[in-house]
Amino acid sequence: MIKVVRGNPTPEELAAALAVVQARAAASASAPDGGGPEAPQGWSDPSRIARGVRRSPGPRSWARSYWPV
Repeated sequence: MIKVVRGNPTPEELAAALAVVQARAAASASAPDGGGPEAPQGWSDPSRIARGVRRSPGPRSWARSYWPV
């Protein structure tokens, strides 16, 4: 069930919003894995920053404190 909390949508706006919700529901239902969240990719794995050489603090250590590219 969908409820409009704020505003006063026209019938066309409400039909468009419901069509989007129905399309998303149909797409996730037809997905082979059930439409669950995808596994994280390697580039977004936070443990990748710990794989390199550990540097000791120094005069420019602040410049190395960002997320490496």
